[in-house]
Amino acid sequence: MAGNPVASRLVVVLVSTRNPLNIGAAARAMINFGFKDLRLVNPYPVAFRNAKSAVGASSVLKTAKEFTSVAEAVAGCSLVIGTTAGRNRKLDHELRPLHAGAILIRKKLRAGSVGILFGSEKRGLSNHDLSYCHWLMRIPTLDEQPSMNLGQAVAVCLHELVRPGRPAATTVNRATTRSAEMDRLTAVLLEVLKSSGYLKSVPSSLTEEKIRRLVRRLNLSAEDTELWLGIFRQVQWKTRSDS
Repeated sequence: MAGNPVASRLVVVLVSTRNPLNIGAAARAMINFGFKDLRLVNPYPVAFRNAKSAVGASSVLKTAKEFTSVAEAVAGCSLVIGTTAGRNRKLDHELRPLHAGAILIRKKLRAGSVGILFGSEKRGLSNHDLSYCHWLMRIPTLDEQPSMNLGQAVAVCLHELVRPGRPAATTVNRATTRSAEMDRLTAVLLEVLKSSGYLKSVPSSLTEEKIRRLVRRLNLSAEDTELWLGIFRQVQWKTRSDS
């Protein structure tokens, strides 16, 4: 995939990263395998753009974008994947091994942007972070030592994406919904559920995360998303006019 135009559609998102050296190592891995779109969500406030570990990857660090939320960082992505060791925690998403996930990512990149989330070195991705993901992916490590250094994890995932011998997608996928549009649909659905009495007037953050995950699991096309937005808005209008 290195040198391929679809490589520009792959987004690497580091969430709450604390060590600037790990950011530099991730940037270097991106340059190694032909990727350039690095985004950081609330990185630890230490200068990282000149990290010594980013040998040959200064261009990636200089153009890296910073965001205050995962929602903003992945707004333009039609597929968002979270990475996790998947151990000792309850997961509400499908968890795929890296080799299987890479095949799906390669296919999706032919139709739109894909974001891969990597969590902080200490805690990984929170449940709130994961609620923006369609599914999760894990690197098959040994049970005795399941976690990896952040820079190494990014390198392994990107290497799997460019590894030769993977079958190329031959079909053209329908236009898929960007994350920002899925958030719009989630917000309208929550309003409908509140106005109908199904939810409390102020739903909990856990409820919002469940609805957000539900919308992403539907895997709607961009056209179907607009249709459902229209339906829910009509329901909203009817509910208000009858009250």
